Amino acid sequence: MEKSNSPKEIILDILKTKACLKQDVFKSTIEIFADFKAEGKKLVEELKAEMDGVDKKVIVDFIEKGDYEFHIKFGGDILVFFMHTNVFEFDKSHAMWSTSYLKEDDLRAYCGMINVYNFLADSFKYNRANDVGYLVARMFINKDLHYFVEGKRQLGFLYNDFVNEIISTKKIRQVIESSILYSMDFDLLTPRYETMQEVSVNEVFAVTNAMNIKTGKRLGFKFQADNDNIL
Repeated sequence: MEKSNSPKEIILDILKTKACLKQDVFKSTIEIFADFKAEGKKLVEELKAEMDGVDKKVIVDFIEKGDYEFHIKFGGDILVFFMHTNVFEFDKSHAMWSTSYLKEDDLRAYCGMINVYNFLADSFKYNRANDVGYLVARMFINKDLHYFVEGKRQLGFLYNDFVNEIISTKKIRQVIESSILYSMDFDLLTPRYETMQEVSVNEVFAVTNAMNIKTGKRLGFKFQADNDNIL
């Protein structure tokens, strides 16, 4: 009769598999995020060169914010690209578990995650800490560099072949462009009258100093109003 593994041996086995795997996925995600930065910066330089000949008042800019974040500013919008520092496994109810790809190797379900949020550029310009942004897309990348994107409109169906698609600079560029295009489709909507009926003296002072009344493209309206699937 075989002797069962001791708790220490079980702990070591988990560390050798999952812990090492998560470190590898994290390292790969950092490298991919660096590619996102490079492609984002390149795209901004191209757009800026074109717009300078049309209207220099329209700002297109790349803003470096550290190892795990960068911003792309275009007109009145900012896209915030943020790499999560944790590695995630798909929930057991996720549709990906029904694929042969994960059934063959369940460690493929561990992924790094890159989020893309859309904010108003003035929210950052005037330090309006109460303003809200919206999740436009999130990308998952596993140990084999297979990826898919959960997102709105084209972001949700152009980049969802996790079984076959491998990340590349070309795909990264396409995801960035699609995120910008989606964000440009929506203009600032007037908040509902009811949400603006009352304002405190402090808020008036805040408006004077930093225009700090809470603002967002869909504030006061359901984000589902564009008839896309919510993330």
